[in-house]
Amino acid sequence: MALSALSLGPSNLNPFSYSIFKSLKLPPFLQTQKVKIGPLSVSPMGFGTWAWGNQLLWGYQESMDNELQQVFNIALENGVNLFDTADSYGTGSLNGQSEKLLGRFIRNFREQKGSGSDSDIVIATKFAAYPWRLTPGQFVNACRASLERMQIEQIGIGQLHWSTANYAPFQELALWDGLVTMYDKGLVKAVGVSNYGPKQLLKIHDYLKKCGVPLCSAQVQFSLLSMGEDQLEIKSICDSLGIQLIAYSPLGLGMLTGKYSPSTLPTGPRGLLFKQILPGLDPLLSSLRDIANKRRKTMHQVAINWCICKDTIPIPGVKTIKQVKENLGALGWRLSSEEVLQLEYAAQESPRKMIQNIFQTR
Repeated sequence: MALSALSLGPSNLNPFSYSIFKSLKLPPFLQTQKVKIGPLSVSPMGFGTWAWGNQLLWGYQESMDNELQQVFNIALENGVNLFDTADSYGTGSLNGQSEKLLGRFIRNFREQKGSGSDSDIVIATKFAAYPWRLTPGQFVNACRASLERMQIEQIGIGQLHWSTANYAPFQELALWDGLVTMYDKGLVKAVGVSNYGPKQLLKIHDYLKKCGVPLCSAQVQFSLLSMGEDQLEIKSICDSLGIQLIAYSPLGLGMLTGKYSPSTLPTGPRGLLFKQILPGLDPLLSSLRDIANKRRKTMHQVAINWCICKDTIPIPGVKTIKQVKENLGALGWRLSSEEVLQLEYAAQESPRKMIQNIFQTR
């Protein structure tokens, strides 16, 4: 029997037997803090699952699945109920693995903890604008395939992963109509977009509005490394139209964690990118480190909290217990306005910026 994506939550959870969870437990009032995405109530921070199934960039192996289940459980234990995924997450034969894992983790969690919680898990998945998805029906079929992979009855937020306006404008309207149909059929609770620039964001908002479908979220690369003119314009549009901005890569793929330097680079494609950008980040990294030390926080937590202070919902990626523990430390406090300005000034003084997603439109 299929499970509902919107039927589980943290309020009736009990601590797990291993000791690390005891040190992770956030106070109850922090667990109940929520923000709105359309009809949904979500935590101020979600978690991204791009790494779950990605061997090329993130070194995924199936032996990691047990720890990923623990990561998922810890998030719920501490009130984080938003999980972002995509039907394209997973490399090669593992395509769709992220969605499959999320579905499995929900089922395992329910078997262990039972149902009946009063807080909801929100699964936000993105449907790729593949060139063979040329009709609304094909896009709706993509949604049904995601539901089947996760074995759930309804998706929280159905998102168009990217716009085709730059290279196949004739395909765009069919994808928009697909979003309308999956919303009208009740396959998704809310509708959002990803990698949409200011102009296309306004266009799809107006189109969906005419169809009676509210555009609830816009996901964009947004961090202290990615706050250029487009990001700020998108943020302004979202604020004026009541669209919630979801910030992906809030840690700049890890460059804002303080873990790496020009002489200590990650392996794989990220290492090549970091080699280009890290030498120009000294002012920003120094400012992050300074505030982290004064706050008794980590650089991770300060960078994520900056996103929260900008009224976005950051979705840092997590794949280890250590990472989820550290990211949870970004909740329950806020940078001062002076600290926010200090970080933004340092970001402007840093000559290097994050390379923008090639699918980002104007």
